Amino acid sequence: MNTQDYINREDKYGAHNYHPLPVVLERGEGPFVWDVEGKRYFDFLSAYSAVNQGHCHPKIIKALTEQAQRLTLTSRAFYNSVLGEYEEYITKYFKYDKVLPMNSGAEADETALKLCRKWAYKKKGIKQDKAKIICCEGNFHGRTITIVSMSTDPDARNDYGPFTPGFVIIPYNDLRALENALKDPDVAGFLVEPIQGEAGVYVPDEGYLKKSYDLCKKHNVLFIADEVQTGLGRTGKLLACDHEGVRPDILILGKALSGGVMPVSVVLADDEIMLTIKPGEHGSTFGGNALAAKVAIAALEVIKNEKLAENSERLGKIFRDEMRSIKSDMIELVRGKGLLNAVVIKPKKGKTAWDICLAMKDKGLIAKPTHEHIIRFAPPLVITEKQLREAISLIRDAFKLFE
Repeated sequence: MNTQDYINREDKYGAHNYHPLPVVLERGEGPFVWDVEGKRYFDFLSAYSAVNQGHCHPKIIKALTEQAQRLTLTSRAFYNSVLGEYEEYITKYFKYDKVLPMNSGAEADETALKLCRKWAYKKKGIKQDKAKIICCEGNFHGRTITIVSMSTDPDARNDYGPFTPGFVIIPYNDLRALENALKDPDVAGFLVEPIQGEAGVYVPDEGYLKKSYDLCKKHNVLFIADEVQTGLGRTGKLLACDHEGVRPDILILGKALSGGVMPVSVVLADDEIMLTIKPGEHGSTFGGNALAAKVAIAALEVIKNEKLAENSERLGKIFRDEMRSIKSDMIELVRGKGLLNAVVIKPKKGKTAWDICLAMKDKGLIAKPTHEHIIRFAPPLVITEKQLREAISLIRDAFKLFE
């Protein structure tokens, strides 16, 4: 079978809910992937930042295969010998009292929303069914009905109503709007991405997170950080909130928590918040399974031991400087932190961000547009400076084709 054969088969038998770049991958290692014809590519999407540790990191794969031969799933109906080890490791790693393990990022976001509402009724004293949670325009927290209820993206919302009530939507990076919304005594939480990834790597003003956190403290409102995409070294710190010294009341992690090996996510919080949920009130058959626990420990060890956040910080500056030096009237803006970056594209003679991504693919680098006019560049954090500069030369060559 060739590339088109694989694409045709997916098109025939799979739902048409994605529009992938026309490349069929079958192998990955570090910052590289290979297609079914054997061509090598730099991966500059990293499975939406799930593969921060690089493809098939040997330490993570070893943890996976060893545990897979011993025990995979017990459900939470029973204790297993691995979960407690994982819970102790991750709570000490991020300095929280408790962790609630789930699978996907969307599940973790849903868990945080439920936890916030529980806290609102049990601790803050908001009347039943009156709690509100503030969220931001341009957000992306997942695809569930409740999460798309707070979305402002028509593609995410259209034809999926009726929607879940209880959300107040304000502009992102707007402290005045947040302050006004917080005046409502029924507000229980503020859910925010430190950098809006799907919106096109929208980096807020310096100080926005810290001032938002302080406003939440003033009004006894929980500051909830969705670090599913921005966490785990991606922006040049362990957490994007660390850039401003903010410790979220509720922290949401996923994606690279398993190094891209399997769905693993968590919600972290202290006892006052976490223990408002009692036995039987929330859970997941696969959440906290033994396989995920061992994989996540290994994935977190790789981030720390290989200093991936530091690598991200250093190489991110090089990447943005080099992108800004490219002479192209199609490049409107370069922005980002660490190795989470975006180039805003100005269409030229009918050519768009999609066309540039196709040209980069032909050169040997794959990335994907978001919102049609923005290209997100997010390579695995294990990439070396030499590899990064080689990749940058491929991006330059692709842009030259549109001069």
